[in-house]
Amino acid sequence: MQAPTTSRRSGSIAPTVVPPLESTPVTELRGVGPGIAGKLSTIGIETVLDVLFHLPLRYEDRTRIRAVGDLSAGHCAFTCGRIESAGVRFGRRRSLVVAIGDGTGTMSMRLFHFNENQRRQLRPGRRIACYGDARSTSSGIEMVHPEYRLLADDAEAPTADRLTPVYPTATGLGQSLLRRLVAQALDRLECNPDIADLLPEGVATRHRLVGLRHALCTIHRPPAGTSAEAPLHHEHPARRRLAFEELLAQHLALRVLRRRLDRRIAATLDRGELLVQRFIESLPFELTAAQCRVVREVRTDLARTRPMHRLVQGDVGAGKTVVAALAAVVAVANQRQVAFMAPTELLAEQHCASFRGWLEPLGIRVVRLSGRLSSRERARTLAEIANAEAAVAVGTHALFQMEVAFANLGLVIVDEQHRFGVEQRLALRGKGERDELQPHQLIMTATPIPRTLAMTAYADLDTSIVDELPPGRTPVDTAVAPSQRRPEIVARIRRACVRGEQAYWVCTAIEESEALACRAAENTACELAEALPELRVRLVHGRMPPADKDAAMEAFKQAHVDVLVATTVIEVGVDVPNASLMIIENAERLGLAQLHQLRGRVGRGARRSACVMMYDGPLTETARARLEVLRETSDGFEIAQRDLEIRGPGELLGTRQTGLAQLRIADLARDLPLLPGVERAATELLQHHESRIAPIVRRWVGPDADYGRV
Repeated sequence: MQAPTTSRRSGSIAPTVVPPLESTPVTELRGVGPGIAGKLSTIGIETVLDVLFHLPLRYEDRTRIRAVGDLSAGHCAFTCGRIESAGVRFGRRRSLVVAIGDGTGTMSMRLFHFNENQRRQLRPGRRIACYGDARSTSSGIEMVHPEYRLLADDAEAPTADRLTPVYPTATGLGQSLLRRLVAQALDRLECNPDIADLLPEGVATRHRLVGLRHALCTIHRPPAGTSAEAPLHHEHPARRRLAFEELLAQHLALRVLRRRLDRRIAATLDRGELLVQRFIESLPFELTAAQCRVVREVRTDLARTRPMHRLVQGDVGAGKTVVAALAAVVAVANQRQVAFMAPTELLAEQHCASFRGWLEPLGIRVVRLSGRLSSRERARTLAEIANAEAAVAVGTHALFQMEVAFANLGLVIVDEQHRFGVEQRLALRGKGERDELQPHQLIMTATPIPRTLAMTAYADLDTSIVDELPPGRTPVDTAVAPSQRRPEIVARIRRACVRGEQAYWVCTAIEESEALACRAAENTACELAEALPELRVRLVHGRMPPADKDAAMEAFKQAHVDVLVATTVIEVGVDVPNASLMIIENAERLGLAQLHQLRGRVGRGARRSACVMMYDGPLTETARARLEVLRETSDGFEIAQRDLEIRGPGELLGTRQTGLAQLRIADLARDLPLLPGVERAATELLQHHESRIAPIVRRWVGPDADYGRV
């Protein structure tokens, strides 16, 4: 749509066409040539509308002058005074130190990078205004490399009439340039009615949302008197309005994707009851009620003519792999092949061993495609996959390489799917696209997602939850201990191993590092071997050659090793029922989900198990809260919800896991209360305002986000 305005020409009023902001290239703004346009493109800015939706990260308050005597360490401030002294100091680094006073106190401005011109200008007696981060030193308050301006004696300090925004940027794009571009874009917004408020009026009213123009103007130009934190608060009207629309765009993109997926066709896998029954009867355990429920949901999907797209969530050890194996049996019974993709060689090997144990007695050929196969073994395995002699192929990224060709792939299973990129999952699915048929997809994760978050992040998937642990799993006692109690913990390992049990000791770094300040796995292995000479101690970490790593893990599984010192490489997939003790060193450095995964490596047998989380004090409030949650509960869904509250969604979701673009202003943790309304608004748009969907998705997700390919 183009907006007509009026202009005076030759004494008459004639219509002028103002192009829509979404189609006006950013090069139309003053100061943007091809070079700057290329740099802007790297941060997603192609049009004038993109400039308006390039939102501030934070704000600086330059609206009032703070007295020097009122400056406090750890806070940014705008201050003004007179230079009392200036001189070069020589220490570890040469610096120019300028003393500034205003009658209420004195502060220092320190410049490490300066030239002779600055030395001459910054002379005693001159007035100066500074904005920067105040810090405390032995000689008082100091600002290092603040922004500063020299003032005439009779000039007023240049205070701003609004908060100063700080934008996400890139090399060659300074804040002053971005602020100038935003100012021009806002001027165009004032005279261009083309920017549509795409939310239906009823939605805006129900959720008390301000108008889009008002929200954009306020978020870019918060008025004087507003605190620098206020526009970032989740209840600020402008931020709340934009966050709602951004979450709505993300949710709509996935709902539209689901519509597209539902229009595709898949092979109907509705036969094979006899083989399924033989599989269930051959298991050395009974399926839990939760597993039976999820199996029914999966089989219902497989029997339809549209492709299954189901996410199976389950806590550590809940038995998701058996559900996947049963789905594989259904596919094979219907003359279709199965691809099972795992994130690591170790996990692929373990899944392959489980599938062979369960399926090969039923006459189902299972192969593993590994990057470490010899050329002869690889050629044989590829041939078996290509001619359908192999019904199930288990592997890592090797499964979707060019030379892998399936005869009739009908089911794709992806384990720990957040570890794979969108392109990798797409490449694997593409191997089953034949005669307009799509393969069914089953996605598994051991990182439970709170329901409110799943509504937005997994709107394109049906979700099943295995929320019951198999019988025989023993609860894990969890303790938190400072690192000073290390000798007691070592003694506890000795007692456990003397009883015939095994123990893990997990470190968060391979080599010593001052930056991480945590004990290295290599050093720990040496120390434990010295302290426990009667025990067999072995080391495993991600930088070891794959063959050495596999040998160490296999030795531990076969009980030829008493204590396995490891990095978080053992977080997922290792199943050693005899291991009853887990020590996690520097536990304060890991997220809740990762700690919960590590704890799940023990308690997998009949022995009573324990997890000791060691920490180096003092603990931050966040670290203390995380460790307290793990002491209180072993419920993965409760832990996921608390993790979301403490850390935000980063531990649970990522752009690679969900296909979602990075959020610009919304925060899935802080904005959880908005999500039910977002879901309802999306339904309303899909039913009654379909023409608004593409523009709102394009505005926030971008024109290049092809959700239909994921």
